[in-house]
Amino acid sequence: MTFNELLALVSSGDCPRICVDSRLVRDGDIFVAVKGTVYDGHDFIDQAVVNGAKYIVCQQDRRQGTEDRRQNNYEIISFEDSTEAAALLAQAKAGNPALQLTNLAVTGTNGKTTVAYLVRSVIQHTGQRCGLIGTVEYDTGLSILESSLTTPDCLEIARIQQEMVGAGCKYMVVEASSHALSQNRLAAIEFKAAAFTNLAGDHLDYHKTKEDYLAAKAKLFLSLSSDAIAVLNKQSEEARHIAKRTKAKILWYAIDEPADITAHIESMHIDETVFTLEYAGQSCIVRTPLLGRYNVSNHLAAAGLCLAAGFDLETIATGLSALQTILGRLEKISLHPPSKENGGASPTLLIDYAHTDDALSNVLATLKPLCKGRLIVVFGCGGDRDRTKRPRMAKVAEELADIIIVTSDNPRTEKPQNIINEIIAGFERNTQYAIRNTKIIEPDRRKAIELAIKTTVKDDIVLIAGKGHENYQIIGTQKFDFSDKAIAEQLLRKRE
Repeated sequence: MTFNELLALVSSGDCPRICVDSRLVRDGDIFVAVKGTVYDGHDFIDQAVVNGAKYIVCQQDRRQGTEDRRQNNYEIISFEDSTEAAALLAQAKAGNPALQLTNLAVTGTNGKTTVAYLVRSVIQHTGQRCGLIGTVEYDTGLSILESSLTTPDCLEIARIQQEMVGAGCKYMVVEASSHALSQNRLAAIEFKAAAFTNLAGDHLDYHKTKEDYLAAKAKLFLSLSSDAIAVLNKQSEEARHIAKRTKAKILWYAIDEPADITAHIESMHIDETVFTLEYAGQSCIVRTPLLGRYNVSNHLAAAGLCLAAGFDLETIATGLSALQTILGRLEKISLHPPSKENGGASPTLLIDYAHTDDALSNVLATLKPLCKGRLIVVFGCGGDRDRTKRPRMAKVAEELADIIIVTSDNPRTEKPQNIINEIIAGFERNTQYAIRNTKIIEPDRRKAIELAIKTTVKDDIVLIAGKGHENYQIIGTQKFDFSDKAIAEQLLRKRE
């Protein structure tokens, strides 16, 4: 059987299931051997056959070893790239839902979730439905599910898109992670437009070098057709690299410098950012509770995607202004009301997902000029992940915060104290930073948050960084219930 014949079989009414996990294979199924983050499916072909696979789809360059053990009860079908084969089969099985949606994507180290939420806000403001696949949730239009991965595998994407179409969605916005792009999880989806936010140090445990990391991000733009639009950050050096490699039309965005889409910040305080959005000789005012220059840049990326989708600037500005909060993205937690004890004013507590040095720097640099008291930060680093960013995060915190509480994040299989030791190695010795702020080590994250809240007085700002929307903590291989937001709210009620 050829791959096209298999594709036709999958498209028919009574077709076999598709599996990329050999453990899930049943009699008559199709097993597609793909290379994942940890395992390579080609190593589990024998197991898939034992479980009853009727068709084995493998990488063309791995076919020879597979043929040597061929039996009469299954067929081998090779494809140049088995990850692409899996995506094509998944779409065919689901009725090709991607063809019935206007597909928009955003990639970059930071800002993906914010951009995706802003795009959905604009489209929903017009009365239309927009599905979303991202770090926090999968919104199908019928249901909102807690996400398991920023970008799930191609089978899950096809299933979600099928539900989106059934719910009447005409648009989909997806956060494209570097892992997903390197593994072709978004293959077989034609994107109307894709946006790039930035590139900072992260995921080098997987990509090994910054060049490989950028190459993974660039794959999204290499896949765009000449009719598509690449929405690129003019103030990012990496975006210029991407611009040279894509066939798509380019829409540049920038703050306070010439570009296709520009923003000029009018004012910013702890509750609101106001900026002028400009495109093609038109201008509109955007008022948003999202803080920071970097968030204005995220608004521009979202505006570019919406322009590419056919929306006018006034509609876009109104939709951008309508979004009030994003879970775990500089999300404000209500503190105790003003009283005599706190001098008649209440400090501010914020939860944010910042888990890279670049993201932490952006957030702290935004809060610093808005803070009339002390800037307090609680943060840690995840275990079994990129270790190079740990000392860099300490350096950023030391330069910008007044009180630093280093704690655990998701230590996973690493010892929390070992992670903390690698973080604090980034603190300076015998410099102005070493003496101008207070540094506290508290491995217990709950106690660290409690300490930060107990420490606050009038006009202070507390930032709890790293986990954002996550409602769990991974210690060893176990996942425990733990939400920074829920813990903070509980401790605040106790303090009252």
